[in-house]
Amino acid sequence: MRILINGHNGYVGPAVIDHLRTHRPDANIAGNDVDWFARHTLNGARGVAAVPNIAKDARDLTAADLEGFDAVVQLAAVSNDPMGKVFEAPTAAINEGAAARTARLAREAGAGAFVFASSCSMYGAGSDAPRKETDTLNPLTAYARSKVAAEEKLEMLARPGFTVTALRFATACGLSPLLRLDLVLNDFVASAVINKRIDVLSDGSPWRPLVHVRDMARAIEWALIRGGAPFVAVNVGSDTWTWQMGDLANDVAKVLGGVEVSINRAAAPDKRSYRVDFLKFRALAPDHQPREDFASAVRDLAATLSKADIDADFRNSRYVRLKVLNRLVEDGALSADLRKM
Repeated sequence: MRILINGHNGYVGPAVIDHLRTHRPDANIAGNDVDWFARHTLNGARGVAAVPNIAKDARDLTAADLEGFDAVVQLAAVSNDPMGKVFEAPTAAINEGAAARTARLAREAGAGAFVFASSCSMYGAGSDAPRKETDTLNPLTAYARSKVAAEEKLEMLARPGFTVTALRFATACGLSPLLRLDLVLNDFVASAVINKRIDVLSDGSPWRPLVHVRDMARAIEWALIRGGAPFVAVNVGSDTWTWQMGDLANDVAKVLGGVEVSINRAAAPDKRSYRVDFLKFRALAPDHQPREDFASAVRDLAATLSKADIDADFRNSRYVRLKVLNRLVEDGALSADLRKM
């Protein structure tokens, strides 16, 4: 199988490449990435796995670029709510427009599978009941709306011989050589390591499911090889990796020890609160379920961060994606629509 990973030099891509090289050693893997973040490798982490890189903006791929690939994994995205708020137009153009266009070109070029990194954030403000794939979507942000719109377009492209899988990932976390500290678990661990303290800015009640990047890679492998319906949208994560934010902070503190937790009980309610039902994923992909251990994931992050070049101002560092994009725009390396200058 020849696989293109579109957006391979990001937070998730290295885990996907490592996993496929181990579990699909006959796969021929290439990437496409304009390397917004590739220079921000975490000190002390394993390097990014090298693969051939087309090196085009995800919006500019052509049919010729996709010739010969059996499958495409679409990771390329403006990848969280803060970035989507600042860069709303390119968020829609990349997350929705480029994803649908790439899928159409891949189908025309003869690919048999397209895997889309979607998001559970499209459920928005959930009820106490875990949200199922058939429930009404309630996207609250530009990022979430872009994922909903992309799925709608991708479903129309799916057909026998061209499977499209929308993996609605829980909030990503865990160690990666292209680490992000703008993700809740990673932020909590960084704060615990640096400050010996975790400050929960909400009242601690919002629910959030999490998924380790290595478990994301397992789900992507399944999507590449699955049979069944031409289009599948499925929640990816697990019940055991679902927390209220106050409990998550306390669990991180318990694993590491000597960490104070402060929760702002007077904070206004955070509307981005949802629990997610993972029953469909368990039924469809029993051999590709999440396996990572929470305590080990926290310790791995802490051990690496304790040796890295981060300080108390880590939320303004190169490990926060919005800060990187803002600096690239300010320096003239990227235009306001996030194209290389």
